Parts: sequence; C-alpha cells; structure tokens
Amino acid sequence: MLGAVMTMQKEKRFIIQGIITMILFMGMYFLLDHLNMSYREMIDEYGSYLVAANIALNIIMSVISAAMMNLSSALVRLNGKEGKGTFLSGVAVFFGMLTYGCTPCVIAFFSAIGITFSVMVLPLAGLPYKFISFGILILGSLWLLYEIQHAKCKIKDKPTDIQT
Repeated sequence: MLGAVMTMQKEKRFIIQGIITMILFMGMYFLLDHLNMSYREMIDEYGSYLVAANIALNIIMSVISAAMMNLSSALVRLNGKEGKGTFLSGVAVFFGMLTYGCTPCVIAFFSAIGITFSVMVLPLAGLPYKFISFGILILGSLWLLYEIQHAKCKIKDKPTDIQT
C-alpha cells in the first residue's frame, strides 16, 4: 500500500495540494513566530542562530505537515478512511499556538476557559516548545506511515457463476 500511496504523490493534483498546504503551514508558523517576537528582536536578544533555527524548523515542519496531508489524502482515496496518525499534526499546531504564540493571547485563552495561572516568558523565544511540536509531527508521520504500510483495501468478492 505504501508504494501505491507514494506513486500517487507524483500526480499533478497531489503536487499542487502539497505546495499549497506547505505554503499555508509555513505562513502559519512564521505568523506564530512574529506574534511571539519579531526576528529583529530575536537577533538582538539571542543572536542570529536562534532566528536561523526558527526559520529552518518552520520550513521542515511545513514540509512534514504538507507531506502528512498528502499521504493521508492518498490513503483516503485508496482505502476510504483517514489514518489515525494525522490528528497529531493538528495537535502540534494547537500546541504551537498555545506555547510559542503570543503570551497575552495564551493567558486570555486559558482564562476564557476557566484556567487561570501566570505564564512565564518562554525561554529562547519559544524554541524548546517548537522542538516539542516538531517531535509531535515526527511521531504523527511515523504513525501515519505505519498505518499506510498495514492498511487493507476493501475488495469485494464477485459472486461466481460456476456451481460445483
């Protein structure tokens, strides 16, 4: 099944879908970085290595997220059901919004749902939390690949006309 899913990734539909999805995820990750702290402020406070690490992680995470969307779409097309590992990409994005998003937004969100506590300023502009989010994406990707390798197609048996 993995071979069939990978072959489908070469189709024009999946290439376009992957590029659009990657751009959307990249925009979201860069927006979250900007809401937390601008790259100029990061360079001034932590150095250019932190900005380079954030940009590299944004690109890598966007590619992984887009690949997961494409693989999941191909699995749905072949098998008729979505893999369970794809929900982890949503968890990673939600985790990212809550951790390395803007701190006042996180405080307001939690207080709106009844959780009140003081949020400390995130270390290294939220980079450790971005690594956790990256780890969640890797786990989701591995889980999705496992599901694709062990998926079973629903093949209906034709009734035979031969009677014995």
